[in-house]
Amino acid sequence: MDIDAQGAPYRPDPAILLLAPWLADPVRPAAFPEARVRWRNDRWASAVGLGGMDDAAWAARFARFEPLAGNLPQPLALRYHGHQFRVYNPDLGDGRGFLYAQLRDGAKDAGGRLLDLGTKGSGQTPWSRQGDGRLTLKGAVREILATEMLEALGVNTSKTFSVIETGEALQRGDERSPTRSAVLVRLSHGHIRIGTFQRLAYLREDEHMAQLVGYCLAQYPGPLPPVGAPGRDEPAVILLHQVVERLADLAAAWMVAGFVHGVLNTDNMNISGESFDYGPWRWLPAWDPAFTAAYFDHGGLYAFGRQPEALHWNCGQLAVALRLLADAPPLIAALERFGPLYQAALARRFAWRLGIAPGALDDDMALVAAAERQMRESALSPDAFFAAHRGGTAPPEGAFGDIVAAREPVAAPLDLPVPTLEIAEVERVWAAIAEHDDWAPLNDKVAAIRALGRALGPAPEPAPTLP
Repeated sequence: MDIDAQGAPYRPDPAILLLAPWLADPVRPAAFPEARVRWRNDRWASAVGLGGMDDAAWAARFARFEPLAGNLPQPLALRYHGHQFRVYNPDLGDGRGFLYAQLRDGAKDAGGRLLDLGTKGSGQTPWSRQGDGRLTLKGAVREILATEMLEALGVNTSKTFSVIETGEALQRGDERSPTRSAVLVRLSHGHIRIGTFQRLAYLREDEHMAQLVGYCLAQYPGPLPPVGAPGRDEPAVILLHQVVERLADLAAAWMVAGFVHGVLNTDNMNISGESFDYGPWRWLPAWDPAFTAAYFDHGGLYAFGRQPEALHWNCGQLAVALRLLADAPPLIAALERFGPLYQAALARRFAWRLGIAPGALDDDMALVAAAERQMRESALSPDAFFAAHRGGTAPPEGAFGDIVAAREPVAAPLDLPVPTLEIAEVERVWAAIAEHDDWAPLNDKVAAIRALGRALGPAPEPAPTLP
């Protein structure tokens, strides 16, 4: 293999092959007329042992999808169902993407995570329905921006690993067409969705459901439920507790980031608690719970302020699916933890982004409420608000100022311009590419976002569940 790994060693681990006969369909990638490497996430490529490829080798792997050594012999399109805007759809699955490879970011016996390389825009599959299986270059650029900013803001997110322009002209109703095409590869902590479990429940495949639960517990390990929780030793109940913990933290992370995902269907929910599958996302221009990202979300189902509710509802659909293996009461008990876990995560992350010491939960929730009022009254965007108050630097203002002044600063003020991704800025970056093939604004924006991430430091970890 012509990979001269830099950084960590390459550790292939195609664990999904044990489930593939009933979980996925082997597929072939599209034959693209061109393969122009536009984006390489060399930071993460180095972390998983794929950092030494030149552009020709990179294109061979991430545009033509020649197999990686010791990995999947052929890409797999995963099968799943899902609720789409609360309407159940059994006619889903990977329609323009597939699982290309699995590998670890460390030795398995030392806690190295199983990671997936999955695609978007790699061609048609048995689940494409009437779609062309392609991705626009603009969609790929938007995903680079979203994942980089979310990573900088401490959100558990997939990473945009590769973007290659493919030389096709695409027709789209939501972009000026014809528009340029691309194939994207994302690095993520698994592609098992809530909809994956829903499909098995729909088909009453209880043996496969038990195997899938076991796979998830083994590959995405987490804490046991709290002492005294009913069904604490049942695998399905353990998994639901872990997913509830992860998605409660994810909902809080989005809210503190001022991020609106846009399409929180159950087929877009990864059981590892990782944000992914970016479509009509937006960053808030001002603190507005009713702000929506998707132009087709006419009822505001997935509005900014309803995202925690949406993730809780999706956890409920996982619980319904797991009824194939477990009784209702212990699953309901797991779901009831979502609200308190969300509040704790919101308080913890708010204090982190403000750069002040956390306090008691009631005090921190008062801080959150006061900060929200302050953002509404000041009309500042969340990015500008948090930057202004980082480390308690802004003059005290009202109830919010009094609370912040009483807290110990634990982080230095941000001594750099704070990048934003409001829609006008995203369009500016794209216009340079679309009109002049100028990638400098994108590269400059990513550099600024990564500088922000270094200045903020890692987000706080969730409090450990009692053994």
